[in-house]
Amino acid sequence: MKFSEYMGEWLYGNDGYYATYKNIGKEGDFYTAVSTSKFFGGSVARHIISLLDEGFLEKDGVICEIGAHHGYFLADVIEFIYTLRPKLLTTLKFVIIERFDDLQEQQRNYFEESFGDAVSLTHYKSLSELKCKNAFFIANEIFDAFPCELYYKGKTGRVDGHNVEFDVDNDWVDAKAKKYNKDRGEIAIGYEEFAKEMAKSCEKFEFMSFDYGEMVARPDFSIRVYAKHKVIPFFEEDINRKELFGKSDITYDVTFEHVKDAFEEAGVEFIGLKAQMVALVDMGILNLLEMLKENVDDKIYEQELQKAKMLIMPNFLGERFKMIRFRKNKK
Repeated sequence: MKFSEYMGEWLYGNDGYYATYKNIGKEGDFYTAVSTSKFFGGSVARHIISLLDEGFLEKDGVICEIGAHHGYFLADVIEFIYTLRPKLLTTLKFVIIERFDDLQEQQRNYFEESFGDAVSLTHYKSLSELKCKNAFFIANEIFDAFPCELYYKGKTGRVDGHNVEFDVDNDWVDAKAKKYNKDRGEIAIGYEEFAKEMAKSCEKFEFMSFDYGEMVARPDFSIRVYAKHKVIPFFEEDINRKELFGKSDITYDVTFEHVKDAFEEAGVEFIGLKAQMVALVDMGILNLLEMLKENVDDKIYEQELQKAKMLIMPNFLGERFKMIRFRKNKK
């Protein structure tokens, strides 16, 4: 079995890790920026409003999250849009791309609990189902969840009984490895098709995504398993892959140059890559915290400030996570 097929089954099979709802945060296997602070979504909401003010996004445009899990991120964005520019809730369209029925139901229930009938949420199973003229796409930790192939000194890995053997010749993987100067590591599968689907789905859009990794490929394997906040390197000697399969998260560092190339090949403009701390400050997280300070008591402000600091502190999420941004304009 190809490693990409094995990883796909691990994450997205009938009994895969993401096939059903999982807790994220303290009670789960890992933290995300979304589970850390609502001001992550708030900063994105402020950016969306800036796109409306500059005329890039229309007031009846689509706000679409891809891979929303519980739906917290988009809900946080909506909550801050309501706070900052409430009339937009009656004109913007809110969409989630989610392949799993179980997660769609979780998201619908959460939105109903949060907003009642004040917000209308539309689901699509894939980007190929969505057709729109103007949109803002957002995703958090999506590119690290694409299946990958494992590559080592000219050979591609295959899986036999949860063990990896490097004895397959794969021209496509070999070409990508050479392009990104890798003699070992992960080669993501599906970035190109994903970029094409997004480019076809909408005439004019901005896409923003947050993930961990670097622009240039790292020189070794980064693939690892997260189980109850413990990081287990995939090639650790005493790892029990059979026991972990489908019950824990498996991931790797993103090579953002590969993401960039995929979108540029699809005709989408690369805007930039920034550390998460820089991106959030640029989008106004400090301004939002100042607004909070003026409207709540000191105890609540201090609690939210400490949570928000985790988003931008270099030793937590601020430096290791990056924001990548793209735009497509109508031709």
